[in-house]
This record gives sequence, C-alpha cells and structure tokens, in this order.
Amino acid sequence: MKSTNARVSHRKKLFQSRSHCVAQNPGSMDLCITIKGVSFLLQTGLGVLGNVSVLMAYTHIAFVESHLQPVDRILAHLAFTNLLLLLTRGVPQTMVIFGLQNLLDDPGCKVVIYAYRIGRALSVCLTCMLSVFQALTITPSAGPHLTKLKSHLSQLVLPTFIGLWLLNMIVCAAAPLFTMAPRNGTVPAFTLNLGFCHVNFQDNLSYVVNGAILSTRDFAFVATMLASSGYILVLLYNHSRQVRSIRRTQQGTSMEMRAAKTVVMLVVLYTMFFGIDNVIWIYMLTVAQVPPVVADIRVFFSSCYAMFSPFLMISTNKKIKERMVCAAGEHLSEESTKKSNTM
Repeated sequence: MKSTNARVSHRKKLFQSRSHCVAQNPGSMDLCITIKGVSFLLQTGLGVLGNVSVLMAYTHIAFVESHLQPVDRILAHLAFTNLLLLLTRGVPQTMVIFGLQNLLDDPGCKVVIYAYRIGRALSVCLTCMLSVFQALTITPSAGPHLTKLKSHLSQLVLPTFIGLWLLNMIVCAAAPLFTMAPRNGTVPAFTLNLGFCHVNFQDNLSYVVNGAILSTRDFAFVATMLASSGYILVLLYNHSRQVRSIRRTQQGTSMEMRAAKTVVMLVVLYTMFFGIDNVIWIYMLTVAQVPPVVADIRVFFSSCYAMFSPFLMISTNKKIKERMVCAAGEHLSEESTKKSNTM
C-alpha cells in the first residue's frame, strides 16, 4: 500500500511540475521569467516568419510553374504543419509566461491541444515521407516495378497526405477527452499542467497507454526516415565517385542530388531535436520532482525543429531562395517608384 501511494505521489509531482522560475530573490525571478519569455517569443516569431515565407514562396512557384515536384509539395506541407505546431503551442506558451491567464475555456483547450498533437505528429510523418520519396526519386531503376512506382510518385503525394492526416487524427483522438481549461485549486493527480491548459489522464493506465501509442508511432517513423536517409547517403557517395570518375553529370540528376542533401539535413535536424526531447523525457520519468528549468528546456527543444527547418529549406533550396530574392527586388522597385512619383 505504501509503495502504491509512493508511485501515485511520484506521478502527481511529475505531472504537476510546471515551467516556473523558482528563486528566493524576486529580482532573480523576474529576470528568469524575462529570459524564458524572450526565448519562447523569438522561437515562435522566427519560426512563424520562416514557415510563412516558405509557404508564400511555394504558392508563387505553384502559380508560375505548371506543377510542383513531389519533394516541393511535401516541403510546403511540412512548412504548413510546423506553422500549425508553433501557433498552437508556442503562442499560448509565450502568453502564459508573460502573465496572461484564462486564455482558453474547455472547448478552446480541446481544439488547441488536438491541433497541436496533430501538427507535432505530422511533422515527424512528413519528414519521414520526404526522406522516403527522395530515396525513391534518386534510386536507380532496377526493374519494371520500381520504374512504375517512380513514375507514379507525383500521383501518390496527395493520397499519402490524406492517409497521414487520417492516421494522426485517429491516433490523437483521445487528446480532447483528457483536455480541459485550468481549474482553481489543486491540480489533480496524473495531470499534465501546460499552463494554458490541463491534460488530465485520470489514472496511470491511461497515461501509459497514450504514451505507448504515441511513442510507437514516433519511433517507427523516425526509424524509417533514418533508414531511407542512410540509403540516400549511400547513393550520394556512389554518385560523387561516379562524377569524379567520368567528370560529368546531367543537370536533372544534379538537381535531384542537391534536393537529396537537403532532405538528409532535415532528417538529421529532426533526429537531433527528437533525441534531445526524448532524453529529457526519460530523465523526467526517473525523478520525483522535475526541476522547472528541465521542463522549460524540453518544451523549448520540442519546437526547435519547427523553427529551424524553414531556414534550412530557404538556405538550401534554390527555388525558394530565388523567389524570395525576386520578391525583395520587386518590393524595392515598388518603393523606388513610389518615391520617384512623390518627388
């Protein structure tokens, strides 16, 4: 009986741990809150700016070109997903840090947490999809079945999008059932306090089952993306050897190889932050009282991929970069025209 109560107490302390700055000196507390608030504000602001820029660039490209390549369509969808993730987690998190309370009621919390869970899930799924599609694109055709599959990759993008959305909407369907607006008084046991919303798992079994389902999905997609990215690296190595030996390559192949390098970098970026997130989560499960700074770091790193990935796309994708440079040139030209007309 005592051991059972100890486990319940352990869980209660774990889930009630919030990202607060605990300090004896009020001035030190204010400084800690300011640093944390500015960090989350910069992360959300830069992430939203980067993902909106990628979406606008691809929107223009879609109007100019007859169609987008499969990898470009996946990148655009990934930018939209990361934008959704930042808006549903970064924005309310930042507002709570700066002292805004009672942001959402019960229905609002259910919608926001459900959307965040789907956005976070789609982020890993689309990165995996990107890696698999790019591996299929650059792999040498070794038979009629593979050749046929490669020729139909463009037609498979939309059905895959729909399948991933349906899959994650079903897997995350339990999230609204456990979500509620913050209540006055003591936070119940087995409740994850996000500040702007509470996720009450009711009992240990609900928490374990929910965590097992989500972890199984995430690790399955991460393992798949790592395997396909490893295959891409092998193809890139063989390609570089071939280029050195024959000193020539076709332009189309060169473009595909550049895109493959971008995909590998995105996978490495996601895997790095996914690993940090899970290492911190495992540590949180092993301590009775989670240090507030540890909880803050985990929340921050869980959104880092959504912030950094659009800037990686912009810096490595020639289409996006050219479109943004063109848009900047057009804006400067318009400003110059306006000034000349007013003079």
